Amino acid sequence: MDLDLSEDEAALADLAATIARREIAPVAAQAWAAGRCPVEVLRRMGEAGLLGLLVPEEWGGGGATTVGFVAAMEQIGKADQSVAAAWQAHSTIGSMPLLRFGTDEQRDRWLRPLAEGRALGAFGLTEPGAGSDAGAVSTRAERRDGGWLINGRKMFISNAGTPMSFGVTILARLGDDAGQDGRPAYANLVVENGTPGFSLGPKLNGIGWKALDTRELVFEDVWVPGDHLLGSPGRGLSQFLSVLAVGRIAVAALAVSLSAALLEMSTEHARRRRQFGRPLIENQAIAFKLADMATELEAARLMTYRAAALRDAGRPFEHAAAMAKLKASRTAVDAAREAVQIHGGYGYMLDTDVARFYCDAKILEIGEGTSEIQQMVIARGLA
Repeated sequence: MDLDLSEDEAALADLAATIARREIAPVAAQAWAAGRCPVEVLRRMGEAGLLGLLVPEEWGGGGATTVGFVAAMEQIGKADQSVAAAWQAHSTIGSMPLLRFGTDEQRDRWLRPLAEGRALGAFGLTEPGAGSDAGAVSTRAERRDGGWLINGRKMFISNAGTPMSFGVTILARLGDDAGQDGRPAYANLVVENGTPGFSLGPKLNGIGWKALDTRELVFEDVWVPGDHLLGSPGRGLSQFLSVLAVGRIAVAALAVSLSAALLEMSTEHARRRRQFGRPLIENQAIAFKLADMATELEAARLMTYRAAALRDAGRPFEHAAAMAKLKASRTAVDAAREAVQIHGGYGYMLDTDVARFYCDAKILEIGEGTSEIQQMVIARGLA
């Protein structure tokens, strides 16, 4: 196994590090405290070509490898988790359904602006009564007048309410239609912002990811033309689940970036902070915490890069992606707890970076499939 980045992948990581340092880090804390999505930063990332990394050049993207995307995510996420979360959602579940299942006309119409950084992508799955059980969605789409009439609600949807947002791709149940096996049928439908009956709730205020635009979406007799259907009617659930594994690699990379940032903060604090006449890092209790953080980070990083490399090689990667997401998110939550402990009272103050990352950590065990869902996926693979 070659564990080194290629020349292009290393250059991509360097570009991401530069943008993180110059554009993201200076505004991250203020945007997080204000609960404001820094759209200007996302626009600059688009201008730099980062918003279309996983999209082929044919459709306006960068055609980067998954490993290159993960390497770039490490750099962006170390500066700010909210911006990185918006980026990963846009790049994976916001763009991949259009790439995988869209027609050439649909790709040119909706995917190209996303890949070129002129718009921000979103996917609507979760509902007030459906989350981990994706098949329980109650949003309905019925055939009407050559198109689809949509009614329902989506909850905790990111990227749909910014000035850059084009709209959202949703998973909807197909009215009274059923698949060949008699089970409910589903579809993926594109709903553009400004469509009559489609409205956005106020920005939601979570424990972390405060600068990420996350809202409830409401569909009241929303009609979209027939060409807003992605792929085959009745295949929407399987289509979405097939792209979700890419999102799990992205969230694993996001978790790795959080752990890496906290390890750097904690190591630097332990070197500078003196107690009992010597630096904290010379106290075995603190040194061992740092050693454990570094070891767990390296394990999570290797699992994440392996999942990405499997995808790039065209090999099955879903099992590895679930493992990487499970491990990396757990590692991030543990690293956040230990980092606050190492920082003591300073780590508990919300105006510090370590506290901001602590608040951001927990969602990594929930988004793109909870830890329990990852365990189910892994167990099915073993069986």
